[in-house]
Amino acid sequence: MAAKPEYRDRPDVEVALLDALVDRGDEGMTVLELRAAVDADIDAVEEALSALKEDSLITVESEDRVRVYAHDRVVPDPEAPDDPSAGLVDAIRDRLGL
Repeated sequence: MAAKPEYRDRPDVEVALLDALVDRGDEGMTVLELRAAVDADIDAVEEALSALKEDSLITVESEDRVRVYAHDRVVPDPEAPDDPSAGLVDAIRDRLGL
């Protein structure tokens, strides 16, 4: 699953991190797991994580291990259609009886 479309206009590394975090849902990921999931060097990953945290798009928890989670507003609704424009087109067709 990918992050919501409104969060996909960010730099590639940030989008890749958000997508990885959305895929892991409630489990979250460690920085090492994120580094392995994203094709970027550790400096780029750290910079992207810092930007995402500053924009409140991720949450960082440090209990036994530091784990990173995608903020709920970044995670798409699993029941929403993948293509929002398709839903609109279908609604218009239904209304016109086509």
